[in-house]
Amino acid sequence: MKFKDLKFLTRRRFEALIFLVIFFAVFGLLSHRMGLSNMLNTIMQTAYSLLLETVFYIMSITVLSGALGSLLIEFGVVRLLESILRPLMKPIYNLPGVAALGGILTFLSDNPAIITLSKDKNFSQYFKKYQLISLTNFGTAFGMGLVVIVFMLGKGFGSAALVGLLGAVVGSIVSTRLMQRMILRAHPELKEEEEQVGDDQKISFKSNGGVFLRFLNAILDGGKSGVDIGLAIIPGVLIISTMVMMLTFGPSAAGDYTGAAYEGISLLPVCAGKINFIFEWLFGFNKPELIAFPITSLGAVGAALGLIPKFQAAGLIDGNAIAVFTAMGMCWSGYLSTHTAMLDSLGYRNLTSKAIGAHTLGGIAAGIAAHWLYVAFSFIF
Repeated sequence: MKFKDLKFLTRRRFEALIFLVIFFAVFGLLSHRMGLSNMLNTIMQTAYSLLLETVFYIMSITVLSGALGSLLIEFGVVRLLESILRPLMKPIYNLPGVAALGGILTFLSDNPAIITLSKDKNFSQYFKKYQLISLTNFGTAFGMGLVVIVFMLGKGFGSAALVGLLGAVVGSIVSTRLMQRMILRAHPELKEEEEQVGDDQKISFKSNGGVFLRFLNAILDGGKSGVDIGLAIIPGVLIISTMVMMLTFGPSAAGDYTGAAYEGISLLPVCAGKINFIFEWLFGFNKPELIAFPITSLGAVGAALGLIPKFQAAGLIDGNAIAVFTAMGMCWSGYLSTHTAMLDSLGYRNLTSKAIGAHTLGGIAAGIAAHWLYVAFSFIF
């Protein structure tokens, strides 16, 4: 056996050993505290409850918002919004005006929209190379924004969700600008590249047929894309949210374990409680359990939304928490996979860690901004 093959085999065995240690440590702790039967029942009951009470609710939002987003594109509203936002892009983000289109589309749909745009030569020609690379951070700061805001509106927190949107804008600025600096530091030759100039009206959305047919096709196609998004969030909600809830919430009201949904060992609040003064100052979290939402958003914002009904039923959330959740949820909406895929397609995979680091800081900045903006608005109004 070659040395290279032996090294690979040794590494794989080491990974397997580490995985088994972590796996049995986590589930061993859960079963020790809850009992094996109760733990298994709680996992199944929580996943089932999330599927019925949360996933289908979120899917209904994604279908409706998908139809709305498709209508806005079909009848030129997106183009109008892009024209309005275009003058702000260069001074705020150091991006060409057409970049606003990427932010709007990811807000209306999800992060993969920015990958599709970046591969379109009619779109990418307006960017210097370092600007196009930083578009990864800019676009993903608004992923599933419409779904998140509509979800929060449905829970009765409209004004707080809009404050959270402003916080996400702050986070996008921090993430994009920081990423541009990191790119130029790693590749200084990109700084001297000539800026491309073109007619951005060539970027268009073709429409065929009469108004009624276009309307019908838009809502049906948009609704179908919403179904795809709704289906895509199911694994994240059922797997990630179930585990986070079991580490966040405690036993039943009687103090014992019954195998019912949403029971757990309260490990996350205990750990977060030791440094909760930091989260309270930065984000205004008055309950350590609330840190579960930003942590879950790192993997999938759809899974994080699954925590909201339980938090609301337990009386843990207020307007400030919703503002911070909205800001960090949008900014961190599954960015780990998007950054990797987009930078790989652009040929700059080596910048993936820098993009993730910049966006992590951007998400934290979004949460801090949302908290203090909410404090300011509460004081004024």
